[in-house]
Amino acid sequence: MSQENKIKVLFLSTYPPRACGIATFTQDLIGELEKTGRIEASVAAMNDADYSYPDKVKFTIEQQNEDAYAEAAEKINSSGFDLLMVEHEYGIFGGKWGKYLLNLTERLKIPYLVTLHTVLPNPGDQQREIMGRLAAGCRKIITMAGNTVDILQNTYGINRKKIEVVHHGVPEYPVAERDTLKKELGLTGRFIVSTFGLIGPGKGLEYGIEAIARVAKRHPEILYLILGQTHPVIKRNEGEKYREKLERTVKNFGLENKVRFVNRYLKIEEIIRYLQLSDVYMTPYLGKDQAVSGTLAYAVGYGRVILSTPYLYAREMLADGRGLLADFRNPAALAEQIEKVIQHPDQQEKMEQRTLALGKTMYWGQVAQNYLRIFQNELQRGKEI
Repeated sequence: MSQENKIKVLFLSTYPPRACGIATFTQDLIGELEKTGRIEASVAAMNDADYSYPDKVKFTIEQQNEDAYAEAAEKINSSGFDLLMVEHEYGIFGGKWGKYLLNLTERLKIPYLVTLHTVLPNPGDQQREIMGRLAAGCRKIITMAGNTVDILQNTYGINRKKIEVVHHGVPEYPVAERDTLKKELGLTGRFIVSTFGLIGPGKGLEYGIEAIARVAKRHPEILYLILGQTHPVIKRNEGEKYREKLERTVKNFGLENKVRFVNRYLKIEEIIRYLQLSDVYMTPYLGKDQAVSGTLAYAVGYGRVILSTPYLYAREMLADGRGLLADFRNPAALAEQIEKVIQHPDQQEKMEQRTLALGKTMYWGQVAQNYLRIFQNELQRGKEI
């Protein structure tokens, strides 16, 4: 397809090397869309520090500089893009609840779409107003979980026709045998529970560690891998307070041989490898309103048994026997579910098969096709209006 016929899409998002789940999401989505040969993608990167960006990033917007948003709108309007794709998360845009974003979207002369990485079921007035104004001006609101559609419609007053559900993408890597991977790392015979992602207090890992302490009394073969570095914003503001608290908890329970920290930002291949050797993937998160979790999506993509607290996204992904839920802040409930899996390998296998059936629909190639269809439909509709 010639350059002229490609759809020119600008993504407004964080972008690597900024360590942020949304940055990784955007990079993965762009990579897959470009494989279709129909998209030419560029990035306007939301900035909170100095990063050395790749060429894909055409310009940056200083997160807390209110004037920069209006200036960015002028730039976008005159740069020949067909569409703007806004990756929306409250924390990456400046102003209270990311209000500065409206200075940009309300000056746009090209169509824009919004992907929501958080949907608050009980928003405050200002949160509802910002979301309402974003939705009023955009062509489509994309959400990653079906159970948020009613919230968007009833709580935010967004027209159902504007809402599309598209799964969070999962990178596709060859399937490796769990036992082979365990052997390579010297973990043969260990029952592996893992959690990965940027670490911070909302992750509830102290409850996960206490659950492991309970299970270890009867099952000394258990090993909990806590994979990932502290979230850069938390590290900047609070240092390593939370991680140090977790390390003290491990020591207090005498779990030095049962809990292992891998304290760095992991490459996707490493994450997938750790997931593939895990018996249980655990997200003991504390926030009940979390509408999407990239880490949980990855675990679904690789057919792991997932044990989670019942936040919005987990309830949807783990429905129909695809995983296990345990109450918030409840180590005993987490421990009970882990023991169930250890004691019933036949049930573990069945759960993995059910989860993998959903996971296969979430690989990036398929997700990118859904985005491409939405882009094409909206541009076509624009021509007909």
